[in-house]
Amino acid sequence: MISANLRAGEPLQPNVLLDGEERCGEMVRMTLDSAAANDRRGRQRFSINAPLTVILGDREIPAYTRDLSNRGAYFYLAMADSSLLDHDFEFVVELPPEITLSSCCFIRCHGRAVRREDAQNDMVGMAVEILDYSILREPVVSN
Repeated sequence: MISANLRAGEPLQPNVLLDGEERCGEMVRMTLDSAAANDRRGRQRFSINAPLTVILGDREIPAYTRDLSNRGAYFYLAMADSSLLDHDFEFVVELPPEITLSSCCFIRCHGRAVRREDAQNDMVGMAVEILDYSILREPVVSN
């Protein structure tokens, strides 16, 4: 379950490894995206910068979220890896204790790409519809 009780000023800066370069993410905050109130989506979205791993067979592609809801996500990944994502794929979002207000948990999702946008620094933004998900307490190990 996602909780929105994280107080402002309690940042988490996850380190995300993309294309061999470690990048420190923006502060993680669990806040209602103000733009969401005015758009056509009926789901509440939260601005969350958290590690995300796309799983394609035995390959794991690092990424990080911009926002998340129970039916969709928007995340960034390296442009070179974005061409590997077709229609449906699996991904795992790591929610740290600062967001869950308990222990770290992992959300394994089956998603469908709905939009790609070029971003800065050789990154691509991906909007995905979450078709199914499960909450895990342990990280996923690909085979």
